[in-house]
Amino acid sequence: MTALVPAPPGAAARVLVGLSGGVDSAVAALLLRQAGWDAQGLFLSNWDEDDDGYCTAAQDFQDARAVAAELAIPLHRASFAGEYRQRVFEHFLREHRAGRTPNPDVLCNREIKFGVALEWARRLGATHFATGHYARLAAAADGPGLFKAADAAKDQSYFLHAVPRAELADTLMPLGALDKPSVRECARRAGLPVFDKPDSTGICFIGERPFRQFLARFLAKSPGPIESIDGQALGTHEGLAFYTLGQRGGLQIGGRAGHAEQPWYVAAKDTARNALIVVQGHDHPRLASGALLTEGWHWLTAARGAPFRCAVKIRYRQAEQPALLAPRADGTVHISFDQPQRAVTPGQYAVAYEGDRCLGGAVIAATEPATRHSAAA
Repeated sequence: MTALVPAPPGAAARVLVGLSGGVDSAVAALLLRQAGWDAQGLFLSNWDEDDDGYCTAAQDFQDARAVAAELAIPLHRASFAGEYRQRVFEHFLREHRAGRTPNPDVLCNREIKFGVALEWARRLGATHFATGHYARLAAAADGPGLFKAADAAKDQSYFLHAVPRAELADTLMPLGALDKPSVRECARRAGLPVFDKPDSTGICFIGERPFRQFLARFLAKSPGPIESIDGQALGTHEGLAFYTLGQRGGLQIGGRAGHAEQPWYVAAKDTARNALIVVQGHDHPRLASGALLTEGWHWLTAARGAPFRCAVKIRYRQAEQPALLAPRADGTVHISFDQPQRAVTPGQYAVAYEGDRCLGGAVIAATEPATRHSAAA
C-alpha cells in the first residue's frame, strides 16, 4: 500500500485535527506537526445538554486547550449540535421507535466528523482533516482505500465504513500503524498532559449515562406483553424501543414454573402486537441467523455485481465471520454465513472485509433463520 498523501513539499500544508481532549487525537496532532504539517486543532461540540452530570465536554475542552498549548498550535472551537440532532439523533430515535437498534457512531462519522467538520476545515484553508481513529488509509488500484489498523484490538474501520471515499481522500489518520501503549508512551515523552487520561466509552452522546433512563427522556414508554415462543405470558415490557435482540438484563422475568432455571434472552420483537418474544439459554436456536439482507450498500471499492466470499462483522466487538456476499440489482446485499450467527440485529451494520481492506457496509434490514445449509456448502 502507498500513502494517500505524501509529506507536503515546500511550504507546509494545513491540516485541521479533531482534538477531542483525549490522548489519541493529541498524538495525531503531535505526529502531523512533527511531519511538517501546519497542524491546527478543532474541538467539536455535538451535544448541548448537560443537565444530569454525565457530559464531559467542558473538561474535554480544557484538556484539548492544554494539548494545543503544549504543541503551540491554534485551537478552534465549533458547535455542530444542530446538525447532529438533525442528521444523527433524530435518525437514532426513529430507528428505536421502529423497534430497531441503531449505531449512531457510524452516522456521526459520516455526517459530522467527515461531513460538516471537514467542510468547516476547508473553509479555514485546510487541505486535510485528521483524527485519532485507529485505521489506515491508503491508495489502492481503484482509489482511496480504508484498511484495518495494525492494532487489531483498537481497529475502528467498522465505524468508518460509511464515510464517502472522496472524503477519505482528504483525511489523515496517523495512528493506524500504532498500538495504544505506543500512543500513550509517545504522549508521555512529548509531555502531553493527557497521556494517561482514560479512554471514553459508550455511545458518543450518551457516554456513561444509564441507557434506558436516557432513552426514556425522548421516547414514551409503551408497555406490552413479554411472551415465550409458544405464546405464554411471562411479564410486561416497558416498550420495544428499550430492548435489543440477544439482551439478557432488564427483563425481570425470574424463575417460572415449568421452565428450566436458565436466563431469558430477547429473541424477537413483534411490532404488530407490541410483544417482546424471549427464549431461555444463550445458544437457543431462535437466537441464530444463517443470513441477512441489508439496506443500500455503501462500497469502499469499485462496486461488485457477482457473489463473492469475504469476511463480515455484524457488530463492532465481534470477530469477522466467513460469508458469501451477493449484491442485488437494487443496491442491497444478501449475506449468507458459513456458521449461524447469534443475535443479528436489524438497525446495526454489516461490514465486509477482504484481508485488511474494508469493502464497505450497510444497515441490516432483515434476518433469515439458521438452516442446515451454509455459504460454504
